[in-house]
Amino acid sequence: MNVEILSIGTELLLGEIVDTNSAYIARQLRDIGVNIFYLTTVGDNLERIAGAIRASLARADVVLTTGGLGPTVDDVTRQVVAQATQRDLEFRPELLDQIAERFRQSGSQMSENNRIQAYIPAGSIPVHNRLGTAPCFIVETEQGTVISLPGVPREMKDILETTIIPYLRERMGGMGIIKALVLRTAGIGESQIDARIADLMTWTNPTIGLAAHTGQTDIRITARADTEA
Repeated sequence: MNVEILSIGTELLLGEIVDTNSAYIARQLRDIGVNIFYLTTVGDNLERIAGAIRASLARADVVLTTGGLGPTVDDVTRQVVAQATQRDLEFRPELLDQIAERFRQSGSQMSENNRIQAYIPAGSIPVHNRLGTAPCFIVETEQGTVISLPGVPREMKDILETTIIPYLRERMGGMGIIKALVLRTAGIGESQIDARIADLMTWTNPTIGLAAHTGQTDIRITARADTEA
């Protein structure tokens, strides 16, 4: 299975917030044997996000988005996923009830604009967010699947673990795994290591790559199999 991760938020492009979500999701998906070939970041612009989703669906089985599910005007993920998958938005009263309950539990007053969070693409599978007010959803189409998660790391991690990982494992029909090992070297340059192990770096399983740092070069070995053993 090929998955692409799409991080949404102008604050990411401006460098105001570091995108830790993509790295976390990539590590979790790697451990269940999912291929990730592209990570994309796009600002809060409906047309650009829609274009990014369409491009990802043309390459991947699943597009996983984070961010843009809040109640404000610039939170456009709901609308853009509906547009990219040629669907309308539909109001789900049970989601509004969940949102209202979250506010009640926190002792806060729900604003009228929170109502927009109860709209999701028509026919999509709602995903409960037990730690926040932003319901998530899964849109299954003939071209591929779009999974939209919140940008708040705590909420994203909880939903990924409890709902999305099991969903993807069921879709894959197995428990495949990707394992990675990093060998750290010092006192030898990247080009020198390449000269010694260039033949190994042409392998496809495991794959071997180099990453140079100040005074250090890492050798990354990544292998795929059906089981960890």
